[in-house]
Amino acid sequence: MKSFDSLVLILCLNLGVLFGASHSVSSNEVSALMAFRLEIFEDPFEVFSNWNSLYEDPCLWSGISCSPNRDHVTKINISYSAIKGFLPRDLGQLSFLDELILHGNKLLGPVPKELGCLKNLRVLDLGVNQLTGPIPSEFGHLTNVVKINLQSNGLTGKLPPELGHLRYLEELRLDRNKLGGAVAAGDYSDHTGLYNASNMDLTGFCGSSQLRVADFSYNFFVGSIPKCLGYIPRSSFQGNCLNNSNPKQRPSSQCAKTKSHPGSHEQNHHETTSKPVWLLALEIVTGTLVGSLFLVAVLTAVQKFNRKSSIILPWKKAGSRKYYAPVYIDPEILKDVTRFSRQELELACEDFSNIIGSSQDSLVYKGTMKTGPEIAVISMSMKEEQWTGYLELYFQTEVADLARINHENTGKLLGYCRESSPFTRMLVFDYASNGTLYEHLHLTADGEASQLSWTRRMKIILGIARGLEYLHTELQPPFTISELSSNAVYLTDDFSPKLIDFESWKTILSRSEKNSGAIGSQGAICVLPNSLEARHLDVQGNIYAFGVLLLEIISGRPLYCKVKGNLVDWVKDYIEMPEVMAYIVDPELKHFRYEDLEVICEVMNLCIYQQPKSLSMKEVCTMLETRIDTSVAIEFKASSLAWAELALS
Repeated sequence: MKSFDSLVLILCLNLGVLFGASHSVSSNEVSALMAFRLEIFEDPFEVFSNWNSLYEDPCLWSGISCSPNRDHVTKINISYSAIKGFLPRDLGQLSFLDELILHGNKLLGPVPKELGCLKNLRVLDLGVNQLTGPIPSEFGHLTNVVKINLQSNGLTGKLPPELGHLRYLEELRLDRNKLGGAVAAGDYSDHTGLYNASNMDLTGFCGSSQLRVADFSYNFFVGSIPKCLGYIPRSSFQGNCLNNSNPKQRPSSQCAKTKSHPGSHEQNHHETTSKPVWLLALEIVTGTLVGSLFLVAVLTAVQKFNRKSSIILPWKKAGSRKYYAPVYIDPEILKDVTRFSRQELELACEDFSNIIGSSQDSLVYKGTMKTGPEIAVISMSMKEEQWTGYLELYFQTEVADLARINHENTGKLLGYCRESSPFTRMLVFDYASNGTLYEHLHLTADGEASQLSWTRRMKIILGIARGLEYLHTELQPPFTISELSSNAVYLTDDFSPKLIDFESWKTILSRSEKNSGAIGSQGAICVLPNSLEARHLDVQGNIYAFGVLLLEIISGRPLYCKVKGNLVDWVKDYIEMPEVMAYIVDPELKHFRYEDLEVICEVMNLCIYQQPKSLSMKEVCTMLETRIDTSVAIEFKASSLAWAELALS
């Protein structure tokens, strides 16, 4: 009996060990995944939102697949998600990874050579990104790889000969890069074959007996199409600098810098020896003089470059470890933008005591410059040790992007502040003194009449529409407001609206640190649900948000309340029925124009519910401008007749 009990105990212990281990991914693999997450600084679709401690099992994270025992990560598939960032070396620690698919994103920087350590990898798809640098020779160690897709990047250099070691490789896509050299990727005496003349051993891709699909098009390859790859469609070699006229190659002007010209050195040597002695002496003297001038120019350029070089900053990670990935920042990117000193802004903002707004990500100060204009200063709430080279790149790009905006209905960026001691990153805007549209719609004191009459609201709507039309159509590339809402609309003394994209700051911070969506200053009753918190990163998203904003302006209601629910859902029953359309108008208004309401409802219906892809802010703006009358005469003609009719109905 004791032996039976002992056997049961041993079995239970073994099962416990097995099941306990089945839910534990190794710490090295978790660290590698977290390193990847840290290097992503744009995640518009929030793919990485659950890559945190709330979901301790990485097998539950978006885009991650694990082994049946859930003890190893076997697949990463994050495709067409618009993530922007860098590939960390740490991915090479995922030794059990079978597939790495990051197709169709905005990944930057070099391809880490550490990916060559993934001996179990079968599929490597990094196509359609913005990767640069050479293909690592370490890829020759991917002995089990079946598919490699690196198409549509900015890869340079020659094909590493080690790729010929991949005996199981069936598909190779390298098209639309900037690769050069010969297609063969092997050691051979000319560009016409793939055989080593000394021993006839196969080199390069001729050694890849399983290769069935390959695309080398639109690069800068030279030489000829290898005979052993004759089974590959000719179109897979087009757009290069090959000797073949079929398929069509690049113009010779594009190939001049990459294509070699055998025999040119011998020809030059022959011409030199046949020249007269006096001409040779003259050439030597001239050459010496030109060389000296060139050397002086180079030294001057180097000194200038050292004084004003591109920024190379480390990518700082958690703990004491620094991972140095070069991040290059154009030193000219902010040359046309005014740079303020911290001392200037500190003086203007009364020692940074005049705080007019705050969030988890930033503080907003009000100030007055010595020259007279009032300013709004937005300061990043980050410590220097949290700041990375990537964030600095994004900050400067954002400043340059905002600086090109100049319209009466958009906020004007006056300049920026960037200092290291103390660490400071600030934006300086022209101040709109009348607060936000949200405050005027929802935060008026009890018993206090709203300052937003119907005509004034129509003027605000037209101003917002004109501002968006400018951002979407007159700027190239178009500029979109990250979170278009009544909080992004600031009002001047005469209630002229100005769109200010303060929320763009959030795009450079970790998505896991975002607010939950509750607007603390607006009380506990009305909050923004997560579905409405999502960013509108494109033009169509802004148009949808504009429709929602119209609804908020004419109804005077917040986007979501516990009593009324979702405003967009609530209004759907009224928007297409003329007899009840007036019910959506803010009851605080004493009068309104029914003709205006009809066109507003028509535009809302287009922007929110129908959402035709062809709809543009130019069309929307034209509809509003041609059918809404905001003249002074209209203000006097307006009466409470519409409300009387509503009461009688």
